[in-house]
Amino acid sequence: MARERRGNASTITPPQALLQAGVAAAATGLVYGTLYERNNYHVRRVELPLLPPGTSPVSILHVSDLHMLPHQRAKIAFLTRLGRLDPDFVINTGDNLSSDKAVPTVARALSPLLAKPGAFVFGSNDYFAPIPKNPLSYLGLGKKRHSEIPLPWRDLRAAFTEHGWEDATHRKLSFSLNGARILVAGVDDPHMGADDYSSIAGPAGPGFDVRIGLTHSPEPRVLDAFDADGYDLALAGHTHGGQVCLPTGAIVTNCGIDRSRVKGVSAWGRNLTLHVSAGIGNSPYVPVRTFCRPEASLIVLTPQKSRGHRAPASPLPSSAREPLSVG
Repeated sequence: MARERRGNASTITPPQALLQAGVAAAATGLVYGTLYERNNYHVRRVELPLLPPGTSPVSILHVSDLHMLPHQRAKIAFLTRLGRLDPDFVINTGDNLSSDKAVPTVARALSPLLAKPGAFVFGSNDYFAPIPKNPLSYLGLGKKRHSEIPLPWRDLRAAFTEHGWEDATHRKLSFSLNGARILVAGVDDPHMGADDYSSIAGPAGPGFDVRIGLTHSPEPRVLDAFDADGYDLALAGHTHGGQVCLPTGAIVTNCGIDRSRVKGVSAWGRNLTLHVSAGIGNSPYVPVRTFCRPEASLIVLTPQKSRGHRAPASPLPSSAREPLSVG
């Protein structure tokens, strides 16, 4: 009887097939996030009814986490086109730099916006250059490294203030925009322990139509303080929206807030509205975004229907949502 000859082909078991499919999907996502999504800029548009009845709307462009390198042409072009949105006010919540040579690039990219009234606070990557980090440290596995490589933050501050933007770090500032009285107060980056809320502590006061708190990282202790002092709105960045996300949402926030608040608008405490920008850039050592497009935010403050009544935040109507294409 002839003996059956067996070939050398191996059989792939179901667990092996699932593993291979998972590896392939991860590799595809990495390539997509590196080559496309991290440069797929867009504008988040929201409407917040925080102004008193009868007040004219005020548009605020919120930019954060540029992490600029001098050669990033697509990012520079996007930032420059943001000037076409013609906001009433610009707020920058820090982490502008990824290189000690990037200050002129940031100033050039933001030049149309620097012609507008604005305010800013800095983040750690305005003071210190990014360094490679163990990605598992963001999951609490291993110790995070902190950079001590200085960046020219004083030059960046001078570039901003010489064009008229106000440094809100540990200061209370008053602005008049479209007839509305706006209070803006900020702290230095709480993620690196640089915040000194005591320098601005105390009731925000009734003499303003809206009160805005600025912080680079949305740490709960700072948000709680803004809420307790009567601020209406807090603007922050830092989280990158989770940056490397799953279809179901962010994996980490890299700060003390929960993942449901990692980007966009949410409620905080008794009366505070929180807006967290997913940011425009990323560390040069992690040049990838998945399920989290880079963004700037156009926030339109509108009148309440009646004094003391705040409707939930909503997208702008279609007629106002696309005043022009900037992406």
